Amino acid sequence: MKIARAVEEKSEHPLAKAVIEKCNELEIKTSAVSDFYALPGSGVSGIMGGIPVFGGNLDFIKNTASVPEESGEKANERAFEGKTPLFFSGNGMFLGTIAVADTIKEESPEAVSRLKNMGIYTVMLTGDNEQTAKAIADQVGVDEVIAGVLPEGKEEAVRRFREKGKTAMVGDGINDAPALASADIGIAIGAGTDVAIDCADVVLMQSRFSDVPAAIALGRATLRNIRQNLFWAFIYNSIGIPVAAGALVSFGFELNPMFGAAAMSLSSFCVVSNALRLNLVDIFDPKKDRKRKNKVEKTEAALEEKNPPEEKPEEVPVKETSEIPEKEEAAPEIIEKTFKISGMMCGHCEAHVKEALESIPGVIEASASCLYDNAAVKMSEEIPEETIREAVEKAGYKME
Repeated sequence: MKIARAVEEKSEHPLAKAVIEKCNELEIKTSAVSDFYALPGSGVSGIMGGIPVFGGNLDFIKNTASVPEESGEKANERAFEGKTPLFFSGNGMFLGTIAVADTIKEESPEAVSRLKNMGIYTVMLTGDNEQTAKAIADQVGVDEVIAGVLPEGKEEAVRRFREKGKTAMVGDGINDAPALASADIGIAIGAGTDVAIDCADVVLMQSRFSDVPAAIALGRATLRNIRQNLFWAFIYNSIGIPVAAGALVSFGFELNPMFGAAAMSLSSFCVVSNALRLNLVDIFDPKKDRKRKNKVEKTEAALEEKNPPEEKPEEVPVKETSEIPEKEEAAPEIIEKTFKISGMMCGHCEAHVKEALESIPGVIEASASCLYDNAAVKMSEEIPEETIREAVEKAGYKME
């Protein structure tokens, strides 16, 4: 627990805050780590007393220590209960697991239900494992779950949804920032990180999820009011301007300038009065919501295009033989590394770096993030760092 507190102390992740709170309850104190580093969607690391310590998900910790099979099974059990298992290691040794459970707020299921009644397709995007995410989603009632995604994966999912229609992303953490910036409307929780708030278009000051459908209801009411004002102003001026210009003089009707001024003032009065009716709108009343049709389909098929599931081989009848079958070759080990890259400013820069890295023989997949100035690379074999540096610099960027 001391090492867990030390390595999570500098993290801004909500799960890290839960670990710190528990340590405070148990009065566990420890010294801070140095060389702290956070790998978005994976975990954190640091140096404590000259010893490297790590905390994060199972895949991340497996690269730092050997995790007992029993611990992995217990973690899966916790995940099916809706809890997120955090793994910790130090100096190459597995230390233990801490399970953290998200407390579902009372208004969350009601808020999700209201969003669905408004014709909005709801999706949970999370870096948690699939079992934990589905357990939470079942309780809340969202339409779709996309789990185990990194920040780039969240942004990619939002981009795919944007092809179907307008999107709104709700988030509060650093990992949500790219998706918040990519969505048509980014909605940040007021108690979230500064990065998330800076990337969002709307900030919920009271940090209540029920404010999300309320904000959408207010936006719809405002647009409806604007359209009404534009319509009546157009009709009013279409009639009033020709009359003021003397269009009815030939019929013996002349408009007194004082009546013209009064008519113009009345127009402004009507528009302002109609706009002030927004103060009477109860944005928390679901009875006033109007359901709209959406054409959004599940993105699971779209996401599987990039990583299609392996097809099961056809069963072949086995012939009896006395020969000993040859031992099957083990699947090649995939090497994952992250490199610091500077100079990326937008999504196009990320695409250029990704293309440059994936052009290197031996690179299976690559992803780049201008927000964190890094790139994650999956390799089928060890590739010299100089080769990667050369490809990055050839694309116009610098690898640190």
